[in-house]
Amino acid sequence: MISPPPHVPGPGDDPAWVERDTHATRRWADEAVRKVMADANRSADTHLHTFPLPEEWGIDLYLKDESVHPTGSLKHRLARSLFLYGVANGWITESTTIVEASSGSTAVSEAYFAQLIGLEFVTVIPRSTSPEKIALIERYGGRCHFVDAPSAMYTEAERLAAETGGHYMDQFTHAERATDWRGNNNIAESIFEQLALERYPCPEWVVVGAGTGGTSATIGRYLRYRRLGTRLAVVDPENSAFFPGWVTGASDYATGMPSGIEGIGRPRMEPSFVPSVIDLMMPVPDAASIAAMRDLHDRTGLSAGGSTGTNLWGVWHLIARMLREGRKGSVVTLICDGGERYQHSYYDDTWVKERGMDPAPYRTAIERLLSDGVWEPPRA
Repeated sequence: MISPPPHVPGPGDDPAWVERDTHATRRWADEAVRKVMADANRSADTHLHTFPLPEEWGIDLYLKDESVHPTGSLKHRLARSLFLYGVANGWITESTTIVEASSGSTAVSEAYFAQLIGLEFVTVIPRSTSPEKIALIERYGGRCHFVDAPSAMYTEAERLAAETGGHYMDQFTHAERATDWRGNNNIAESIFEQLALERYPCPEWVVVGAGTGGTSATIGRYLRYRRLGTRLAVVDPENSAFFPGWVTGASDYATGMPSGIEGIGRPRMEPSFVPSVIDLMMPVPDAASIAAMRDLHDRTGLSAGGSTGTNLWGVWHLIARMLREGRKGSVVTLICDGGERYQHSYYDDTWVKERGMDPAPYRTAIERLLSDGVWEPPRA
């Protein structure tokens, strides 16, 4: 016997037929948003440091220090936006398990926010992930689900979310749309508000790396929306697909190889990467990233990770260009996370040497630029 199709309420039906009892869920969502926004209110603006440059250059360099967020990295902003986006869309409720594919700073920050609003958090990570990273994720109550191949992270996260009835955050898809690029205290708005009283309040360049692509998309869109003359440069480490994908225009470009600089670079072009808002891209050797990161620490005492070094190598290229052209102005880049996470890797000479990298020639190039104004980077 064939069952009759279910009745679909129509215009003549009692409206109660289609009403859903969402009161409890809405009350929970209201409180979740309050808690997340209260965190933002406590830690919204991060420091904008100045880097010492020769006065006669007429160039100012600023470092936006994202390492001072509660979870120690730029990804704190992303995780906050992803949680607000998920709650506002009704994807995250009082019983949702949060699932992510990340072994790095995003997982740490998402674990923090999940704990803040009382939800379970699981991140899919490669089995080779360092004990230090695992400890940071677990510190905030997160659980690590291991896979043998990094490329399996995406599909395994999707499977876990479906199996648990949870929500796959999918940072690489949602990063560029979860952040309000028009303002609302995003990183671009914060930078320009902090520059308002400086001698060059509208910088020549903002320099960032790309992991999801969300930060570069937010900054690039904001520059256009506010009709600012600042240009956006994106730096990319070895093995990443972003630079060749940007140059060739191939949205499906893939290298299939992981980046050696944690937090930036991807083996494939990600959905959140928006090439059209970028004015310039620069590939950066991994050894140059390490050299610039270490030079920053020695000159300023600021301890940062490898992705900050990647940013700075791009900065030195652009400042050298400004010097050649006789241009004055300012440049802004980010301190993405703190160096304490990398004492056994990027700051360890043995670790660096075992991976066939020699930062010394790049360090020499930086030192000569800052002492003599001469820029002669090593040839690859």
